[in-house]
Amino acid sequence: MTAPVDLSSLFLHFLTLSLLSIGGAISTVPEMHRFLVEKTGWLTDTSFTSSIALAQAAPGPNILFVAVLGFNVAGLSGAAAAMAGIMLPSTVLTLTATRWMREHRGHLGLRAFSAGMMPLTLGLIIATGWLLALPFLRAEAHRWGALALITATVVLTLKTRLGLVWMVLGGGVAGALGLV
Repeated sequence: MTAPVDLSSLFLHFLTLSLLSIGGAISTVPEMHRFLVEKTGWLTDTSFTSSIALAQAAPGPNILFVAVLGFNVAGLSGAAAAMAGIMLPSTVLTLTATRWMREHRGHLGLRAFSAGMMPLTLGLIIATGWLLALPFLRAEAHRWGALALITATVVLTLKTRLGLVWMVLGGGVAGALGLV
């Protein structure tokens, strides 16, 4: 039998972890394990590991493993408490920074920072795209379809104002039809 769940404690712990999760929430898994398995006994080793494996195998954002852990601790209210805790600080920080930057967009230091971040951001996006495309480029059955999809995406991005969501949707349809 597991210990009774204190939702405020669950929320506050994930809130704290959010502030420490440089590299994403997955970087705080050892501390989540210590808290959920060793300290509170709300989950067993097996249920903890299975929760993360299930969430990582499912389609969707990587952060969903937090909701699965919370759900396995205390159902829907546990999932809500864990997700709210892990998401609240980053969301507030992002909204605050965005509003501040909008109000101060003419400031020379901010413009210099933004200009300096552009190549870094572009490099990270290209590196991510390369890592995601590499398995398909290596597979003989998918190579030409993947190259065609990559080329179409680059051309559409550079030559049109088509939203990225439509390109992702188009790529998904091409994949579902077996074209890629």
